[in-house]
Amino acid sequence: MSVTVLLKEKNELRLRIIGESHTALQVLRERLNNHKSVDYANYFPGHPELDDPEFYIRTTSKAGVEKVLNEIIGGVASEFENASL
Repeated sequence: MSVTVLLKEKNELRLRIIGESHTALQVLRERLNNHKSVDYANYFPGHPELDDPEFYIRTTSKAGVEKVLNEIIGGVASEFENASL
């Protein structure tokens, strides 16, 4: 997954996520919105054939948006670490 940072501030982050499906973005959005330090998280798909989705996150804590995002991504990754078919 390739990510481009569009906006980076202490409590706000806007990313362009290249080549990712709605399934992965929906999981990330749901986990972020359930986190106690997240004020708002959502993604905007844009045009399905022309645009890559953009993801926006705003936190309420002093922890900073990067710390919260890394925590959520680490948790999701660890859940799938031992998955097998």
